[in-house]
Amino acid sequence: MPDNQYILSLDQGTTSSRAIIFDKKGDIISVAQKEFKQIFPKSGWVEHNPNEIWATQVSVAAEAIAEGGLTGLNIAGIGITNQRETTIVWDVDTGQPIYNAIVWQDRRTSKFCDKLKKKYADLIRNKTGLIIDAYFSASKINWILNNVKGAKEKAIAGKLKFGTVDSWLIWKLTRGKVHVTDVTNASRTMLFDIHKLQWDDELLKIFDVPKSMLPEVKSSSEVYAKTATTLFASKIPIAGIAGDQQAALFGQLCLKKGMAKNTYGTGCFIVMNTGKKPVVSKNKLLTTIAWKIGDTTNYALEGSVFIGGAAIQWLRDGLGIIKKAKHTEKIAKEVKDSGGVVFVPALAGLGAPHWDQYARGTILGLTRGTSRGHIVRATLEAIAFQSYDVLKAMEADTNKSTKELRVDGGASANNLLMQIQSDIASTQVVRPKTMETTAMGAAFLAELAVGYWKDIDELEKIWSVEKTFNPDNCQESKNRVYKQWKKGVKRSFSWDKD
Repeated sequence: MPDNQYILSLDQGTTSSRAIIFDKKGDIISVAQKEFKQIFPKSGWVEHNPNEIWATQVSVAAEAIAEGGLTGLNIAGIGITNQRETTIVWDVDTGQPIYNAIVWQDRRTSKFCDKLKKKYADLIRNKTGLIIDAYFSASKINWILNNVKGAKEKAIAGKLKFGTVDSWLIWKLTRGKVHVTDVTNASRTMLFDIHKLQWDDELLKIFDVPKSMLPEVKSSSEVYAKTATTLFASKIPIAGIAGDQQAALFGQLCLKKGMAKNTYGTGCFIVMNTGKKPVVSKNKLLTTIAWKIGDTTNYALEGSVFIGGAAIQWLRDGLGIIKKAKHTEKIAKEVKDSGGVVFVPALAGLGAPHWDQYARGTILGLTRGTSRGHIVRATLEAIAFQSYDVLKAMEADTNKSTKELRVDGGASANNLLMQIQSDIASTQVVRPKTMETTAMGAAFLAELAVGYWKDIDELEKIWSVEKTFNPDNCQESKNRVYKQWKKGVKRSFSWDKD
């Protein structure tokens, strides 16, 4: 392929749309990003305007191409990665959404999900690998069909389409000609049998969703369609799709069984490649599809920590004890340890492996000698401990220890946090040179499909390490601090439950 050919990665996230152009060496040519409005109609409800998602995404794509001094003729393929579970339903005839996108964070269907748990928890877990929760798409589709006037009738008549954000973008990029998704996004809907790799009629009946609404499910790396918009000077192959966390796993080249990554963003998302067979978790983790390339499907275990980097934001915006997130490293180094302080940042309940929506944040072990440095250090420890709890659950499910954890996300730039993580988990923590692993994963998948790279082995040549953190050997100290952490977590359980 000529040297003047590049891959455009569309990274559609929860708060912004981004576009990144990569060259054949995996280097970034240009980046563009645009935030969009967060809509909160009621407490616990979170929505986006689907048309604004599209407008911002197409805008940054054009900006990235222009900034790189390129045209559409220079783009060999497009990869898409997206916020997962966020649900969009649109009218086939008009191409317009019938309601705002219901975001993955939205909790409006919690009571509906609680009712389903009593009867269908095991059935749904066995088919989808998921724990029944408002987090996933199925209950959101059900809500739209039952709360938007005329929606159910239109759906039954085959006049409505459902899609996660990837499907919506491809529908728009192809001017309504193609309605597809990939296995990673399908696996997060709670309507997809991850063993048979198909939409499940029994699940569709439980959630009362007509099958005609659903996109065709494809692999994560193939040419799905070519663009049909006037944005590009030529028709460009759309050739890679993966939900954001699976894309990050692929972008980190965690290609072998047992390899794991942690993305330190607002929350922390730990994902482990479990190979070609799904591992059913006995420790409240999610079983999901990592990717499908050709005829080969890889599976993964996933644990989500709700409050990761957001705990640092809370120190800044809520308590006001730091001015900038990057100051935490320096402040935490003012003390040798947390001085017995334990912070459990259950500010939005606890995710994996506890799944306690009624847990609330607690700070314990305060004395007259407690300083700002102790609280900041306890916050960094809390991020690392929550991640370690998930890693321990993964190790229990797979009967294997984690020898290496690859890291990305904003908070992974904090060297002290990464060292604490390495010490607590007793494992090597590896930070890559290119931190845009989510966008890179989508680019890699597209590159393979269009022949930009010959095979996965070639991709491994361009992934490189920026810094490695090795654990210390002070096991006694680690055990003492971890024991305090576990006591703190127990105190946070069910705090807000009636």
